[in-house]
Amino acid sequence: MTIDRMRTTRSHLIDRLPAPVAKRVRRLGLSLVPILQCALAGGLAWFIAFDLLHHNRPFFAPIAAVSSLGLVLAKRWRRSIELIGGVLIGIIVGDLVISVIGSGPWQIGVVVALAMTAAVLLDGAPMITNQAGASAVLVATLLPPGDAAGYERAVDAMIGGGVALVIGALVPFNPAHRARRDAATLLATLRDLSRDLARALADEDDDAVYRVLARARATQGQVDSMFSNMRAGSEVGWMSPLYWFERSRLDKIAATGEPLDNAVRNFRICARRALGLTQRGVSVEPAVLRLVAALPDGFEVLRRLMLAEPGGSPDGADAARELRTIVRRARPAINDTRKLIEAGGGDVSEIALLVELRSLLVDMLMVAGLKRESAIAQLRVD
Repeated sequence: MTIDRMRTTRSHLIDRLPAPVAKRVRRLGLSLVPILQCALAGGLAWFIAFDLLHHNRPFFAPIAAVSSLGLVLAKRWRRSIELIGGVLIGIIVGDLVISVIGSGPWQIGVVVALAMTAAVLLDGAPMITNQAGASAVLVATLLPPGDAAGYERAVDAMIGGGVALVIGALVPFNPAHRARRDAATLLATLRDLSRDLARALADEDDDAVYRVLARARATQGQVDSMFSNMRAGSEVGWMSPLYWFERSRLDKIAATGEPLDNAVRNFRICARRALGLTQRGVSVEPAVLRLVAALPDGFEVLRRLMLAEPGGSPDGADAARELRTIVRRARPAINDTRKLIEAGGGDVSEIALLVELRSLLVDMLMVAGLKRESAIAQLRVD
C-alpha cells in the first residue's frame, strides 16, 4: 500500500469518528513528529550535559532543547539561537552587575532591567529578551557571582539549542505535507464559498452574500497557518540533509503562498462588491454570473493540484490548461465591460466586481504556476 493510499484510508477512518473527536485526533496526528522530536532532544540534551560533561543537575539543557523545538515548526533555528543568546546575555550582565552592587530586591530589578535592555538593543526578539531577564534573575538570586553553575547553565543552553537543531535536521517531519494540506484546505474553502456566492447572486439574496463575505473574512487564520507551515517546510529543506534535493519542490510550494493569499483577499473584495449590488437590488449580468459559477471548478482543480492526489490529480500544466477554459468564459464579460466603461455606462459596482474577478483569475493562474505577466496575458482581450 502506497503512502498516499495509507493517508487516504486513515483520513476515511478518522472521518467516521464524531466531529469533536476527529478534530482532536487530526491535531494529535499532526503533532506526533514534533512531540517525538522534543522527547528525543530532551533526553539527549540531559545525557550530554549530565552523563558526558558531569554538570550538576543540568535541568536547563533539556528545557532549552524542548523550548527550541516545541510544536510550532517555523523558525526553530532562530528560537535556538535566541534562547542561547538570551541566556548568555543574562548570565554575563547578571554576573558583572551583582558582583558590584550585591544581591537584594532592588538589585534584582536593576540587573533584570539591564539584561533585558541589552537584549533589546542586540535583537529585541521576545525569546532572547525573556531569557536574558530570567537568567539575570537566576544569577541574582541563586548563583553567586563567578560561580561555575552560572557558566554551566550557559553551556547547557548551548547544548540544548544545538541538540534541538540536530534533531530537527536528522528527525524531520515531511516538509511538504502540512503546507500542501493547508493550501488545499484553503482552496476547498474558496471553492465552497464561490459556489455559495454564485447561488446567492443568482437568487439576489443579500443575506446569503453577507454570509459568504463573513466566512471569507474568517479565513485569515487558515492563511497564517499556511504561511507558517510553508516557512517551516523551507527551513527543513535548508537544514536537513535528507531533504536537500527537495528544495526546488519546496520552493515551488512556497511560491504558491503569495498568489493564494492574494486570491483570498480578492475573493473577499468580490464578495463585498456583490453585497453592494444585491443590497441595491441590482441584477448581475448573466455573463458575470456564469463567470462566478465557473470559479468552483477552478478552485477544485487547484485543490487537487496542491494535494497531489493519486488517480487523476492534475499537474501544473494541466491545471493551467483547465483554468484557461474558465478564462475564455471571462473574456466576453471583460470585453463588454470595457466597452461600457468607454461609453460611460454600466453599474459602477458591477464593473468593480468584474475587475476583481479578473484579478482573482490572475491569482488562480499564478497558483497553477504561471508567471504574473503570462497570467495577465491570458485575460487580454482584443
